[in-house]
Amino acid sequence: MPIFIDRRLNPKDKSLGNRQRFLRRAREELKRSIRDQIRTGRIADVDTEHAVPMPERKTAEPSFNDDRASGRRRHILPGNRHFSPGDLLPKPHGGGAASSPGNTASEDDFRFVLSREEVLELFFEDLELPDLVKLNLKEILAFKPRRAGFAATGSPTNINAGRTMRNSLGRRIALRRPTQQELEAILREIVTLESAPAGAAVRQRIAELRDELDRLERRRRRIAFVDPVDIRFNRFDARPVPNANAVMFCLMDVSGSMGQREKDLAKRFFVLLHLFLKRRYERTEIVFIRHTHEAHEVDEDTFFYNTQSGGTIVSTALDEMHRIIGQRYPASEWNIYAAQASDGDNFTTDSERCIELMNGKLMRLCQYFAYVEIIDERESHIFGATENGTSLWRAYSTIELKWPNFQMSRIAAPADIYPVFHRLFARQPAAIKSA
Repeated sequence: MPIFIDRRLNPKDKSLGNRQRFLRRAREELKRSIRDQIRTGRIADVDTEHAVPMPERKTAEPSFNDDRASGRRRHILPGNRHFSPGDLLPKPHGGGAASSPGNTASEDDFRFVLSREEVLELFFEDLELPDLVKLNLKEILAFKPRRAGFAATGSPTNINAGRTMRNSLGRRIALRRPTQQELEAILREIVTLESAPAGAAVRQRIAELRDELDRLERRRRRIAFVDPVDIRFNRFDARPVPNANAVMFCLMDVSGSMGQREKDLAKRFFVLLHLFLKRRYERTEIVFIRHTHEAHEVDEDTFFYNTQSGGTIVSTALDEMHRIIGQRYPASEWNIYAAQASDGDNFTTDSERCIELMNGKLMRLCQYFAYVEIIDERESHIFGATENGTSLWRAYSTIELKWPNFQMSRIAAPADIYPVFHRLFARQPAAIKSA
């Protein structure tokens, strides 16, 4: 008997089941390896497939073996041709403490190649944008009922009278149910014959007509005018429709005070943020705004790779963001997020204007605003965890105290990007969500 194996849903490598089982078993180890690679490598590479090293001990599978401490065995000992009494034996492969050196070759870590989708899924598994005030962005799709034909069962309020009567008519025609006109025609003929002169032929005809009338009435009673099999209900399917729109504003300082190191860290943060948004929220629009002493909305490539530089006026980016919101993203229809990266250098007077813009306009419109300040690694030891810092940091500290939907943090090195990103966009416990 031939055996058919349906692999149409599998990729070209026919070991999808084994791969999925391994991913479930080694999920935590794979996530740890991916985080290590991101910390030491380029964050932009997270959008590609990864060859993730796996310790050999993590790939072991359970198996059944004989208990060496019990039972009886028979061995054939061929003798010893290599050693003499007093020789030092080399350490067995894999024996001893993990940190002790040996003189035998060890196997490399097992390297498991993850696809881009698998890398992003593992990397963003424990991350989530903060809750929306109006609607949770994770549940951006609502389901609206739409007509989807007819059903034989349903709520009485959804009965479709037209379709029901159509089915009833077809059934009555197929079963030859006597019509009211047929009965009335027989009755009229009986009345006509009864008014005519009586005779044997007339009486016989009247008797036949009465029998026919009785038969038709019995048949008419057996075949219902509307049978339960005729009833049809309007059927509705839940179709996903957008019930909320979300937009993420990415603001980055590319002024002259931002050196190449600061720009690189800011770019890395936004690359990670951009990947996160594209991965988890495909219906979220992203607006990129670069600013020096002037601010401009740009596309993604210009945002990350343009070399334009200049002075520093942070409020121009906030003005540009407010202008774009007014033109394209009304707060009544859109849930607005914003993330800003800067080195914090700004004129004191402009920092005061930033406070006015944030308190008076933007924070009332935004569901969430995250500010990331790029600082020097030496500065991180001085005021990395204090309220002291740049002019813009001190200005935004007052905003953080007033608005619960505003958060700020510092980045000093590439290794700080993921922890800061995780802290700003950490998944909230269920108890907080339901509060």
